[in-house]
Amino acid sequence: MPADGASAGYDLRHHGDREATAGLIDLAVNVRVPQPPRWLLERVAASLAGLAAYPDPARATAAVASRHGRPAREVLLTSGAAEAFVLLARALRPRRPVVVHPQFTEPEAALAAAGHRVGRAILSAADGFELDPAGVPDDADLVIIGNPTNPTAVLHPAARIAALAKPGRILVADEAFIDAIPGEAESLAARRDLPGLIVIRSLTKTWGLAGLRAGYLLAAADLVERLRAAQPLWSVSAPALAAAEACSEPRALAEAEHLARQAAVDREYLEQRLYALPGVDLPAVRPREPRARAPFVLVHTPGADKIRLRLRERGFALRRADTFPGLGPNWLRIAVRAPEVTDALIAAWPR
Repeated sequence: MPADGASAGYDLRHHGDREATAGLIDLAVNVRVPQPPRWLLERVAASLAGLAAYPDPARATAAVASRHGRPAREVLLTSGAAEAFVLLARALRPRRPVVVHPQFTEPEAALAAAGHRVGRAILSAADGFELDPAGVPDDADLVIIGNPTNPTAVLHPAARIAALAKPGRILVADEAFIDAIPGEAESLAARRDLPGLIVIRSLTKTWGLAGLRAGYLLAAADLVERLRAAQPLWSVSAPALAAAEACSEPRALAEAEHLARQAAVDREYLEQRLYALPGVDLPAVRPREPRARAPFVLVHTPGADKIRLRLRERGFALRRADTFPGLGPNWLRIAVRAPEVTDALIAAWPR
């Protein structure tokens, strides 16, 4: 697999920020707020006075550990969730790594760049992108899956993902969007009994911190040490550490829960408006019990690639989805926004 991220026609290094050109209404990037809340900006700003010192992750690590009820030795702070995937690729030596697709492409891109030959388990739109553990090769010794999954928005049952864990296998659950789910339903962050489990979290999406790069992973202490050994010194800046500590406090968790509940309401409204459009299908929202829960919607419609370009001309940036393995030019991903933004999008939609 080429190290530049291109694989079998998929541009694995393409992300929504390339769609969100200045001047367009951004429905391509899944960051949920236009800027961090004031209290968080103040905490980050306060850290700037200490920039002469090398960053010490101890306090932020303890805060994240306390937030998840785990010892500090089972937490590794990272420069965004994306760094965690690079560390996996550098530190681990899997014989048969498998990524469950469609999903965020950076894990596969990072593995490929490190010289690993990556296999894929492709979930089917006909099944609403539902995970069947039997579809993952039994001899896979590294399995990566998003929950909820980007771009399908499917929230897989925690028990189904847990069924993938077994001795001799590293199981990575990318939970970058789980704090956008009320109650963080189906999270595996508290599971310390599953062999080889690594849970990856991001602070980017809920708190508007894409430019700061703040994330972390949770795993058994021996796994954390293997990954820490592959991490550059001081890779997480003092401002990012301040953000990680602040976002782990009870006030922040309560605010995140409120935002998650509001996003669920806004998502349902977007789904209803999209379903009224001719030719538009939302496979992960069918059948009556929808699997899609994340703050973005995956849409299938004939000519989606052309619709996306027409909408750009009318002021809207949507995420092309043909860069995700398992999808093609008739797919789009749309970030959940306030109802008035949804109404404007539907009014602009080409008929």
